Amino acid sequence: MRRVLVLATTTGYQTRAFGEAADALGVQLTYATDRCHMLDDPWRDEAIPIRFHDETASVDAILAASRIRPIHGVAAVGDRPTVIAALVARALGLPAHPPEAVAIARDKQRTRERLRAAGEPVPWFHASRIDVDPRDLITRISFPCVIKPVALSASRGVMRADDPETFHAAFDRLRALLAQPDIRAERDDAHDRILVEGFIPGREFALEGLLHHGALEVLALFDKPDPLDGPFFEETIYVTPSVQPEPVQAQIRDAVARAASVIGLLHGPIHAECRVNNEGVFVLEVAARPIGGLCARALRFRPRAAEGLDRSHDASGPLISLEELLLRHALGEAPDRWCREARASGVMMIPIPCRGVYRGASGVDEAQATDGVDEVAVTAKIDQRLVPLPEGASYLGFIFAHGESAALVDRSLRRALGRLRFRVEPELRMLANGVDAVH
Repeated sequence: MRRVLVLATTTGYQTRAFGEAADALGVQLTYATDRCHMLDDPWRDEAIPIRFHDETASVDAILAASRIRPIHGVAAVGDRPTVIAALVARALGLPAHPPEAVAIARDKQRTRERLRAAGEPVPWFHASRIDVDPRDLITRISFPCVIKPVALSASRGVMRADDPETFHAAFDRLRALLAQPDIRAERDDAHDRILVEGFIPGREFALEGLLHHGALEVLALFDKPDPLDGPFFEETIYVTPSVQPEPVQAQIRDAVARAASVIGLLHGPIHAECRVNNEGVFVLEVAARPIGGLCARALRFRPRAAEGLDRSHDASGPLISLEELLLRHALGEAPDRWCREARASGVMMIPIPCRGVYRGASGVDEAQATDGVDEVAVTAKIDQRLVPLPEGASYLGFIFAHGESAALVDRSLRRALGRLRFRVEPELRMLANGVDAVH
């Protein structure tokens, strides 16, 4: 039986979805996760314990395991294991993104440098270490600008500054964020650097795609209907298909394909973010991974041969998930056999309204009953400490919807959110041994 290696964090949402997809496809999975090697298979999934910060040792551990259980394809969930996945694929002679290109894609500074050198539209930018005096940076930048970490995802740590005062405040917040234990534990030197760049006005889009031996197959182009102008850049709604005119969509597709080529990406999933205005398409990033977390549930695919059928429904047989499509591609299948389902779809990432302790939600059944809504998934756990952006790294949950148009999907998502109520209690601060502690 064919086997696919899936590299993921131990808490990744998509690992269960990959397992379900593997069962449907009739393939086996081997997981490689960042767990403690001293524990004896705590999740009972026979995963290979690796450390994302130690690429050489992780690759060696996976290759040793592959001699017992041969690997026929490789997939990665999230940003951190992408370089290791590429190194393993290269060692096994499997088609994949080049490791060097994946490393560039993970680093916003290096991505900007590659795009600028190729003549692609980029804002002005200035890279710096986080331990510099921000007063020294003021003389090198202009406003409005955006300050961001070079290796965090999901808009974490990304802030807009419109003047020196707001820049200093944003710089202090970013410095404190990058000093947090969960980030320092990654042992990534990239977290010692930041990027300051010109603010790009315009609308924002996300493109989900598969590169197949260098050729881009666009799986979906998502509109982000809410303006993302700062001071923070929390994403809320993704809706597809795009309502933009076809010439604009073509410009986005072409710009992402060029950016992926400039970075050096070749074979595997990509998730690209871009902004569009009168000056053109500005590609913000091209990640060498699929869309993250539960958001993948917004995408389902049907055989392309059925495109001539009634577009009011998908009568071509059962739809497949993005995870199944990724497994098929990892095993050598060309993605052009599949296209996104006929109906519009979307996801809302439920934002965290304020810092505090999560005590529960009400109105979930009413939100679930909203016309067009497929699922309301509250992922926050009772008593969990909630931290909104720019410091936070999670959402309260997700809402998924389908409809006959992107506008109807957008409306369903917003109506469902309006029926939800979340109880968030303020944090209690106490002085413990002379240290200000949050509980």
